[in-house]
Amino acid sequence: MDDFNNSPMDENTENTYSGDSFSSDVNDSVGNDNQSSYTGSDFNSQSVAYSAPTPTPTTGTGGKSKITAGLLGIFLGAWGVHRFYLGYTTMGIIQIVVTFLTCGLGSLWGFIEGILILCGSTITTDANGNPLEN
Repeated sequence: MDDFNNSPMDENTENTYSGDSFSSDVNDSVGNDNQSSYTGSDFNSQSVAYSAPTPTPTTGTGGKSKITAGLLGIFLGAWGVHRFYLGYTTMGIIQIVVTFLTCGLGSLWGFIEGILILCGSTITTDANGNPLEN
């Protein structure tokens, strides 16, 4: 029955926790004194640097459509929707302001731009420099 005296149940364990640290003292019945401790700052001592990959312009996939931009210019050009679609937000806002200040006469600007986009003579790229797809 002495075999049961060395079981883990007989160990005297003292645990302490304060803030972000933890320590443990274990005294077993054989007389071994085991100590372990953890400090939260040990985990944070290593820093990992991560940088996002730089996007590269792609051709043939995911680009803006020339037909969509042209039709948006013809039908909704007064509000600069074709410019917003292509990523030219400042120019889109200017077209909205011009349309309001001219009581709608500035809508011809967007209509004409829509036709020119479809012809391929003006705006041929989006704001990121990617060519418009057919």
